[in-house]
Amino acid sequence: MRRALLSVSDKTGIVEFARTLIAHDFEIISTGGTQATLSAAGITVTPIETVTRFPEILDGRVKTLNPRIFGGILARRDNAEHTHTLAEHDIAPIDLVCVNLYPFAQTISDPQVTLAAAVEQIDIGGPSLIRAAAKNYQDVLVVCDVNDYDQVGTTLAEHGDNLRFRKHLAAKVFHHTAHYDAVIANYLTDDAKPDTLTLTYQRQSALRYGENPQQTATFYADYQPAPFSIAAAKQLHGKPLSFNNIKDADAALGLIREFSDPTVVALKHMNPCGIGSAPHLEAAWDKCYAADSMSIFGGITVLNRPVDLATATKMHQLFLEIIIAPAFEDAAYDLLAKKKNLRLMTVDFSTASAPEADELISVRGGLLRQERDHVLDVPTAFRVVSATQPTADQLTAITFGLKAIKFVKSNAIVVNTADQTLGIGPGQMNRIDAVKIAVTKALAKPNFDQAVLVSDAFFPMDDCVAYAAQHGIKVIAEPGGSIRDQDSIAMADKLGVALVFTGNRHFRH
Repeated sequence: MRRALLSVSDKTGIVEFARTLIAHDFEIISTGGTQATLSAAGITVTPIETVTRFPEILDGRVKTLNPRIFGGILARRDNAEHTHTLAEHDIAPIDLVCVNLYPFAQTISDPQVTLAAAVEQIDIGGPSLIRAAAKNYQDVLVVCDVNDYDQVGTTLAEHGDNLRFRKHLAAKVFHHTAHYDAVIANYLTDDAKPDTLTLTYQRQSALRYGENPQQTATFYADYQPAPFSIAAAKQLHGKPLSFNNIKDADAALGLIREFSDPTVVALKHMNPCGIGSAPHLEAAWDKCYAADSMSIFGGITVLNRPVDLATATKMHQLFLEIIIAPAFEDAAYDLLAKKKNLRLMTVDFSTASAPEADELISVRGGLLRQERDHVLDVPTAFRVVSATQPTADQLTAITFGLKAIKFVKSNAIVVNTADQTLGIGPGQMNRIDAVKIAVTKALAKPNFDQAVLVSDAFFPMDDCVAYAAQHGIKVIAEPGGSIRDQDSIAMADKLGVALVFTGNRHFRH
């Protein structure tokens, strides 16, 4: 008779699985809580102490760490010396190991958990058992996922217990223990820049394709995604998200968290095309739409207030890919859901201002990690370097533009009022072209006379100031720091423009 060792924290399906194994002539060995669960179900179980000839000690910390267990798992059945050693020490082989681990990730998800309580949920025997079984997968069938119970049973019934299947389960073990150890390591690590960066993600969905149809893609989520994230968002309606949808939606969430007033953000291809703030959501939508009524077509829209019917009625008239909000009023949802492909999603905005994890960017052969650009630009930190002074309203408009420009690809220019973008010039190889694009888009807007121009980085020469001033811009904000700053200051004074140095660069590559 073959022997199976069952020791699980998650008891889901373990009774049925044990009965399946018994039906295929397995003797069941078990520990503690698992043994109690199986015995209560009327299943004959051999206690682990009977095999080890040693009691559990140290409050259960040591129960399976014993040569009679690990010898029975690790012995190669095709190795005569191993077989002789087992016989010499009266050790019987163990042919199947079914173990799932202490719920460490679940434990630390409680913000009130103590370090001592978390440490007690670090499994030692469990990972050792399944790693040993996985190492000897040619002879030992290893199961670490309750979702595999049925497949293992079917395979045993069909005598399909082949080497390929065993190897698949073994590989799953090492993925599982690597994930488990990564979660523990990250929890215990105080160093913000450890020598070894250990990351772990879980597959959330297979995507139809990547950026283009010829590219395959998969979406992996953090094992504990932040509530204010696309990974934790709830999709209420519409077809599945695409690769580009996910990237755009993530960028839109990063932008909307900058604003506390009712605000609507429209985004296309990782760049905002319109931002509007107002005392009421519908008015914020009107400003967002008016900012660029052409580019918003086929875009992603994020609103930081529950969507009401009035706002939904206006959005319903357009082709939009995704609408994200804290919630949808019933009437608003019913109207928008008439478009079968429109994705409607909700995100927990109550945590939007919570600290965010570092940004990770893959490069060939490596990974870049950096803090996110959450610097708060405030007028009290600005330095007016021109003879002409900006008004208080113009300084407020500059802070609005600086919130927006953090999420515009560099080189980036934003022309805006205190509550609306008028023109955005993204991703140009030289700054003057970005200025021309933003100013050209803004010129036709009826409130252009209230506009300021904001740059994500310094002006390398005075042509940007000259072009903006000659087209009606009266206030310009840039970080400063160029060796030719004085040229821009002189041009501003010559043309009567207020020039403000903000002190903070906001590159977005």
